[in-house]
Amino acid sequence: MPAKQEVYYGTGRRKTSTARVYLKPGKGHIIINQNTLDEYFGRKTARMIVRQPLKVTNLQDKFDITITVAGGGISSQAGAIRHGISRALVKYDEDAGESDKSDTGSTGSGEGALSLRKILRQAGFLTRDAREVERKKVGRHGARKGTQYSKR
Repeated sequence: MPAKQEVYYGTGRRKTSTARVYLKPGKGHIIINQNTLDEYFGRKTARMIVRQPLKVTNLQDKFDITITVAGGGISSQAGAIRHGISRALVKYDEDAGESDKSDTGSTGSGEGALSLRKILRQAGFLTRDAREVERKKVGRHGARKGTQYSKR
């Protein structure tokens, strides 16, 4: 029977974008909607945003990442992917911590147990950016802009 392939999953959201992120041990390839990272995102800033959680944890070449993302625009999709990768990395760290505890038989109150969560939390990658576009209101030009006042 083949060995179980470990896959870590994380869901990321930003504005109206939702990203489903699957991490598995590999060489550092990032596939987004069947395209490479460079093909999918033309902007360097979007590519940088996607790689941020891996760079801050020094895990760039440790995982192959498969991502399905839908909704929103380029910027919000990149933010959703970053959020999803961060959550998947935390799951990986939790599983690695559990296997370390069972191997050594320790109670697990050490510093290394929450290392990735702490690093990603301090960088702000685990917080879901809840800002959304406010809806347009009746009798207004937009969400808040009213009609122009005319004195005469």
